[in-house]
Parts: sequence; C-alpha cells; structure tokens
Amino acid sequence: MFDPPPHDCDHCPRLVAFRRRQRAAFADWHNAPVPSFGPLAARLVIIGLAPGLRGANRTGRPFTGDYAGDLLYATLLQFDLADGTYRADPHDGLALRDTRIANAVRCVPPENKPTPAEFAACRPFLRAELAAMPNLRVIVALGKGAHDQILRALQLKPVAAFPFAHGRLHELPDGKLLADSYHCSRYNTNTGRLTEAMFHDVFRAVTRRLGPS
Repeated sequence: MFDPPPHDCDHCPRLVAFRRRQRAAFADWHNAPVPSFGPLAARLVIIGLAPGLRGANRTGRPFTGDYAGDLLYATLLQFDLADGTYRADPHDGLALRDTRIANAVRCVPPENKPTPAEFAACRPFLRAELAAMPNLRVIVALGKGAHDQILRALQLKPVAAFPFAHGRLHELPDGKLLADSYHCSRYNTNTGRLTEAMFHDVFRAVTRRLGPS
C-alpha cells in the first residue's frame, strides 16, 4: 500500500509558501503535490526531479503541459509504453502501459531547485512508492538529481559507487536495473546536450531489458 502526500502536505515550509502564492495567483491550477501517473503494478518507473511550474504543477499530471512532456510521452508512445494521444492535458485519455511516472520531490520548487532538506522530506514517499511496486524491474532516472534520490531512497551507499552518466545502466544488488538519462528539458535539448536519438537509445535499452509484457 502506498499513501501519497496529502493535498496540503506541510513538510517543507518553503514549498508550502510557494504553493500558496501560486494558488493565489492561479486559482484554477493544481498547485499541490503531484500524484504519480501509471499503475503500481508496472515493471518500469520513470523518476523526474520535481513538477514543472507551468507543467505538472498546473495540470496535476507528471510531465504534462511543458516541453519535457512532449519528448517524454512521444517516446513512450513510440516504444509501446503508452496508448492514446498526448495532448498536454490530463484528460487527453493517454494511458501508460507497464509504466509509472513519479518525481523525487512532489511539489513545485522555486526555480525548479529543491533543497537538500526538501529532498529528504519527500524521500519517504519515493521509498514507499518503489517498495509498493511488486513487479518493478527497471528504474529510469531523468537527470542526476533524480538518480541520486533514487539511490538514497533504495538506501544504496555510497552514491558515488553508482556514478550518473547518460545512457549508463546500473545493475542494482536486488536485480533491478537503474538506467540514467539526461533530463528531457527544453534547456538540455536546445543546447544539444540531449538529442531525441540519445533519449530513444535509453528507452531502447530499457525495453530490451523488460522484454515482452
């Protein structure tokens, strides 16, 4: 059983204050901890850093409504990890296949930069969520921040024993695979740090590991 953060989670004072300002400015936005998307029975989970201000914080669904979601969901559809059409709207009918998406920090942080204390406060939710996935085989980390939080949630030390690098595949002690990717942000794609082909290479390796569903 996994209990997500409550709608008015008060664990992080800075994030609570920021959330209240956003509620005052944009009353029709989600402006709350963003729930994960996809079934707990999935064999694959994709972990991002935190909700985007005008993406998941607005729409209430991870990676929905910003550029990162355009690349992520197009890739999931291409690799048969999703069904339907992504329209950047939580009511678009898109469904994930054998896949779940979550964030290391569930509330939007100012400037998209969680503090160490905020990572620590949200880590029990990530740890509980991973433990509640009975069929989990592969974890994809979108960026080094998510990578480090996954290792801490799984209590794998030292973190330096599993260095982050785009495309690197880490065999974890419990038999799971941790696959690293640069985050699919507009900044990374605009600068050429991450190309669509590079992103697809990660998911090609992931689907090869998963095999048929």
